[in-house]
Amino acid sequence: MSGDAYAGKIKIKTLLGDALFYELRGKTVIDFGCGEGDDAIALAKNGALRVIGIDIRESVLERARQKARRDALESVCHFSTTTDEQADAIVSIDSFEHFADPAAILLTMAKLLKPGGSLYASFGPTWYHPLGGHLFSVFPWAHLIFSEKALIRWRSDIRSDGA
Repeated sequence: MSGDAYAGKIKIKTLLGDALFYELRGKTVIDFGCGEGDDAIALAKNGALRVIGIDIRESVLERARQKARRDALESVCHFSTTTDEQADAIVSIDSFEHFADPAAILLTMAKLLKPGGSLYASFGPTWYHPLGGHLFSVFPWAHLIFSEKALIRWRSDIRSDGA
């Protein structure tokens, strides 16, 4: 992937700005809901001491590991479905809408933060946005037209990513 194409996939910079990279230099960071690891790798490239990417989908974690190997960052970036390691900061970019129990996830995050640690989170489209149901451009407003059960069934027919 070219540098420009890779930069386009880094949501953390777009959403939270360069100041966050500076703030997290030399720190241990958990990327909660890391997906394919683009933001975790960007954090490592910008000076984070250690980045732990967490996601429930092993298939995307393997792609994240491949990217870390490609960029010679496997000693800095670690990807797993869980961690017990505490961190100075947690980032969660557009993941909360995928968590079945966001309150439980927040409690987990609190346990994983070192005293005085920080949580940086952004949220994907809200439910009352045309793309709030995450059917993207396939069918805007679908989440307000069809039942939740129908949407879950439809989505599971086209994607089996666990999200």
